[in-house]
Amino acid sequence: MPLELDLGPAAQAFRTELREWLEVNKPKELIGVSADQLARGGQVKGASEWAKKLTEAGYMCVSWPKEYGGRGLTGVEVAVLNEEFARAQVPRITRGMGEWLVGPSIIVWGTDEQKKRFLPRIIDGTDRYCQGFSEPDAGSDLAALKTRGIIDGEEVVITGQKVWTSGATEANMMFCLARTDQDVPKHQGISYVLTPMFKEDGSSNGVELRPIKQPHGGSHFTETFLTDTRAPVANIIGGMNNGWRVTMTTLGNERGGHATTQHVEYTKQFWEGVELLKAKGVTNDPTIRQNLAWAFSHVEIMRFQGLKLLSEVMARKEPGPAASINKMFWSEYAQKFTAFMMNARGAESMLIEDDRDGKYVADRWTSSFFQHRSSTIWGGTAQVQRNIVGERVLGLPKEPDPNKPRPAAG
Repeated sequence: MPLELDLGPAAQAFRTELREWLEVNKPKELIGVSADQLARGGQVKGASEWAKKLTEAGYMCVSWPKEYGGRGLTGVEVAVLNEEFARAQVPRITRGMGEWLVGPSIIVWGTDEQKKRFLPRIIDGTDRYCQGFSEPDAGSDLAALKTRGIIDGEEVVITGQKVWTSGATEANMMFCLARTDQDVPKHQGISYVLTPMFKEDGSSNGVELRPIKQPHGGSHFTETFLTDTRAPVANIIGGMNNGWRVTMTTLGNERGGHATTQHVEYTKQFWEGVELLKAKGVTNDPTIRQNLAWAFSHVEIMRFQGLKLLSEVMARKEPGPAASINKMFWSEYAQKFTAFMMNARGAESMLIEDDRDGKYVADRWTSSFFQHRSSTIWGGTAQVQRNIVGERVLGLPKEPDPNKPRPAAG
């Protein structure tokens, strides 16, 4: 059993309040449905009503400061929130990238007018964001982007190509990086633009999406082509050519934002896996038991790492580049655990759960296996994270520049 910790009277009072509210309000039709299933499974009965009820009760964008429409919850309280939703077996619906990535970046870098204009639209679900960062020729060097932003009066006109755009088919806004100055070092000429994907009449704002079909049949990612896509200059967050600094805030939230509560999802997945393998009668196999022991220990490490970060939050410290450790740890764990579950299930992993209109639809375990093939790539590849940890956490020297001659030995 997990070690129960006393997180203080304020956290306990919040836990009691939330537990009582969930007991009265949780939707029966969504019991057992995860937030990830909702995000990837399309329309689910009762999901929109549940999202509306969460918004009205103040359980959306909960970590945002109260003056911006959130609840101002501490890291400890957010951890309690996730635990209680998991306990009630109902999904904690969020506003996705708008809540976790865009909103915090606007709060840090946006003007007062931008905060008033954009943040409420994230909370009520009016604006749904996708991420326009990665490009085909940039690889892991995000600052090598080529998408251009040309100022035309009060608008910035964006032309270029993005790839691996997550959630683009469900979005109406993109937080997009564009090069607005070609004559300065690459990190200095980038702007962070909140870009409408549609015009006011509903037609495309010069945005073409080409879905990238994944092995399980879904298309969570797209290739995105921007042709004279227009956004108001007032949509540039952090000021012209200051986009790299805003991006670092966004990536910090992407890599470390869920670290304090991520164990909840993986703990639930682990025990569901144990029950499945028990039902198959394979848990007496020493290899299966060894792998389950490995998985349990890793989920517990995630939990204690989350508690460490909670202590840093309570001490008002920033985890900074150490968030890269968390990103490496959970993404590599998720790949290995889902691969183990695929192998442990045997031929069952190859069965089709559903056949909608003649299309292959993978079950939840196979979908998770396919999904996590990309986890060590998005948000910064595992290799890049190792460089960050080595250089900025451990203080190791940077890798030598291959274009510079090395000093002679001796």
